[in-house]
This record gives sequence, structure tokens and C-alpha cells, in this order.
Amino acid sequence: MRAKQPILATLRLKTRDGLFTAHYSAAGLAQLDFPGGGRKAETAAASPAIRRWHKLASRAVARVLRGRPAGRTPPLDLAGATPFQARVWAALRRIQTGGTQSYGQVAAAIGAPGAARAVGGACGANPVPLLIPCHRVLASDGGLGGFSGGPRWKRKLLGVENWEL
Repeated sequence: MRAKQPILATLRLKTRDGLFTAHYSAAGLAQLDFPGGGRKAETAAASPAIRRWHKLASRAVARVLRGRPAGRTPPLDLAGATPFQARVWAALRRIQTGGTQSYGQVAAAIGAPGAARAVGGACGANPVPLLIPCHRVLASDGGLGGFSGGPRWKRKLLGVENWEL
């Protein structure tokens, strides 16, 4: 596990669904907050690299909010993730837009059958939940399960991907 890098820039990401807040380190996008959360002041001066990353993040978030694959994303700074979290997050990125898996299915996919609760914990620790799509992970009974953005956002994201509860 690499040490987390300091946040160098915090920029707002305006969408038709609200104002997201993106936090960047020297390594990339380190955190993405949903509207209403993490209301930190925007950084006045961001480096040219961070401005480029922010454009990529803005496009990717807009695509996800329209139910499309994120496409090209900025580098994600996932330093501080445990090896288990990193494996879970890699598996989540392989779930196709409009598809879902249960926490147990994700656990099995990463070679840790029986670790459904730990998968849920890794989903909850996901710092960039739109770009690492933990909204596509459901409870084994088909129910929503948890989501860092709350059930309203999980329903919305699944809905724009044409998935119905």
C-alpha cells in the first residue's frame, strides 16, 4: 500500500445533476464527492496537468450520468488502498455498463468467495464511485445494498443505465 499523496487542487465539476467536487493529487484524481458532500473551496490555481485531468473527469462523469461508459478517465490516485480494495475496484471496473453483480459474485470473481461483506466495505471505501462503478453491485437478494452516494444516487445511476429494480 502506497502512502496517500496530499491534495493539490480541489475543483468543482458542474453537471445537470448538481455540483460534484473533484480532489486531485500529483498522481491524479484522488476523490470525487457527490453534490451536497465535501463542500471544500475550489483551488484558485491548478497546474496544467490537473486542468487536463479535470477536463477528462468532467467528460467521464457526464457520460456516466447519461448511462454511457466513462470512456477515457484521468489517472486515478488510489494510493492508500489495501491490496484487497484494489482487487475489488479492478473487478468493479470490469462490470459492463447496465450490468450488475452481487457482492458475493464480486468476491468470487477476485478469488475470495465468502468475502461479500469485505467487498461491501471496499465499495464503501471507493474514493471515486462514479468512475469505479460500485453502484453496479447489489445485494444477493437483488436489493440495492449500500452506496456511498445514498440510495437515490444508486437508483439514478442504475436507471440511466436502463437497469430496473
